[in-house]
Amino acid sequence: MKDWQFVMLWSDLLVWLLVAAAVGIAVLIVRTPPLLAAWRRVGANRLGMAAATVLLAFAAVGLLDSLHYRPALDGQPGEPLRYSVEVLSALDALAVRLRTQQEKSYSAPFATHAFARETVDVPGVGSVREFPRLKHGGAHLADPRLAPADIALTAGRATLFAVLAWLAVAAAVAARQGGWRQVWQGRTPFAWNAVLAALGGLLLVLVPMFALAGDYHVFGTDKVGQDVLYQILKSVRTALIIGLVTTLVMLPLAVLLGIVAGYFRGWVDDLIQYVYTVLNSIPGVLLIAAAILMMQVLIDTHPQWFATAAERADLRLLALCLILGVTSWTGLCRLLRGETLKLRELEYIQAAQAFGVSSGRIILRHILPNLMHIVIISLVMDFSGLVLAEAVLSYVGIGVDPTTNSFGTMIDNARMELGREPVVWWSLTAAFAAMFLLVLAANLFADAVRDAFDPRAA
Repeated sequence: MKDWQFVMLWSDLLVWLLVAAAVGIAVLIVRTPPLLAAWRRVGANRLGMAAATVLLAFAAVGLLDSLHYRPALDGQPGEPLRYSVEVLSALDALAVRLRTQQEKSYSAPFATHAFARETVDVPGVGSVREFPRLKHGGAHLADPRLAPADIALTAGRATLFAVLAWLAVAAAVAARQGGWRQVWQGRTPFAWNAVLAALGGLLLVLVPMFALAGDYHVFGTDKVGQDVLYQILKSVRTALIIGLVTTLVMLPLAVLLGIVAGYFRGWVDDLIQYVYTVLNSIPGVLLIAAAILMMQVLIDTHPQWFATAAERADLRLLALCLILGVTSWTGLCRLLRGETLKLRELEYIQAAQAFGVSSGRIILRHILPNLMHIVIISLVMDFSGLVLAEAVLSYVGIGVDPTTNSFGTMIDNARMELGREPVVWWSLTAAFAAMFLLVLAANLFADAVRDAFDPRAA
């Protein structure tokens, strides 16, 4: 008898379909020499590979958070097995202490006492106002004054473990690449020195941080006492879904309409230009707000569609991806139209037309392959813009469901904390730092892809 029930959300299905598509594309790249040569140039870019290492760390967190289940409820022997309405993920199972160790309210990073004074009854003294001990933060210490020494000792041990782990990985890479000198001087075809440097930085930060997270709130807690580090981890999946699933929506529209408009011209071109010109004339925020509010009304009036609150929030997340995709395809479509107008005038395209080759075959065999570098560059560069768009939309209240963890909802919840005295700064700072790191890594990787695929830069 299983003590859990597997749950597949629609967003989970799309995430794993994207993983399968990435594997298929990788196989195609290996079998296509021009694409393989371009991606080898990406792999030789040190800054791009360092950024890719950081992105893989974010992707690992997102994939762990895309394996959902419902735990079984405790019951009497002989009763039918029932499952909780709360949907958890593999990430929740790994970070169970972060999820369950909640405080009453705010607490600063690494604090052992609450952030605000409370009235406490002291035997023999009466009621006094003081900062009470946290329920979980530093609770393993008999004397909270030992916290600095305990933090230093735990961080030191974790740092030593991180260094040893990094040395093991670096030694394995060096053994396969012909020695340390080859790797560190950048003489390998792949930028292993940049990957190892980025991996070393991640290990030195993440290993001590998670070693301390079991006994302390590394990034503090929010208004309801939830660990901010846990919120950051849960927000990664939302950012990745917004960035990746939205591209899945916009890509077919942009590629199909852009190529059709540029290749057939005439009234087809005029019609497609009219559509994206009209769409660009509508303020994007108003269009997204109207669509999200209509979707929210639909969700509220049909509660029977959802067995759990996670399914309800997931539908709104997918609706946001759909709306962003519908409003974001026009730029790439316009770019592909212009390139197609240029390609269709080339001699080999005109020769194929003269020999009676069908338009569909010409588009698939000659036009589309010569536009793929533009598609790849645009999609990689649009990822960071979509992540930032979600943060802005959630901040103004038209983004993801309030129960969904995201960088935007964290920033929105933290805006009132800036008006407190003293200021509760850690929630906003942590969300901003995590989003900044994700967007910066995506932009640096996009630059590497652009340099490798842009024919003018080759």
